[in-house]
Amino acid sequence: MTTAPTGSWSRDELEVAFRDYQDEVERIAGSGDWARFADLFTEDATYREHAYGDFAGREQIRAWIVRTMSAFPGSEMPHFPIEWYVVDEERGRIVCEVWNVLRDAGDGERHGASNITILTYAGDGLWSREEDVYNPATFLQATKRWYAAAQQHGRTTPDGDAWMAAFAG
Repeated sequence: MTTAPTGSWSRDELEVAFRDYQDEVERIAGSGDWARFADLFTEDATYREHAYGDFAGREQIRAWIVRTMSAFPGSEMPHFPIEWYVVDEERGRIVCEVWNVLRDAGDGERHGASNITILTYAGDGLWSREEDVYNPATFLQATKRWYAAAQQHGRTTPDGDAWMAAFAG
C-alpha cells in the first residue's frame, strides 16, 4: 500500500479518521472482539506501548491487543473516551488523552486512569503508528482502588481475584 508522505492530509481528513478510529474502538470494546483493533493500522504499522514494548506490523499488534484486552485488567475496560485531542496537520498526527474506564465497581464512581496517545496517520482511514505514554504505577493504583470497590459490591471476577493476588499483593 502506498501512502502519502507525512503531513499531506487536511485537518478535515485527520479529524474524520480520528472520529472513525474512536467509533471503531468503542464498537470493539463493546463486542470484546479486540482482533479487529489491528485492522485500524497499516500492515507495516508500529505500536509503542511503554509497559509492554514495541510491536511491528499488524499481526504483532493483533496478537498483543487480544492477549492484553482479554485478560484482567484489560477485560474490565469497556470504554476509552477521549478527554482532549490536538490535530498536528504538519506531521499528520493526533495527540490525545485517553481515559481507560474500568467497569462500574458498584459505587457509582469513575474508576480508571489516562494515557497520552500519539497516532500517526497513513491515509485511507489507517494509522501507521501509535504510541501510548503513561505511568504503569498509576494504572496499578487505579486498578487496586477499583478492585477494592468492586469487592465491597460483589463485582469481582475470578480473573481479577487471581491477578490481584499475583500482582498487587
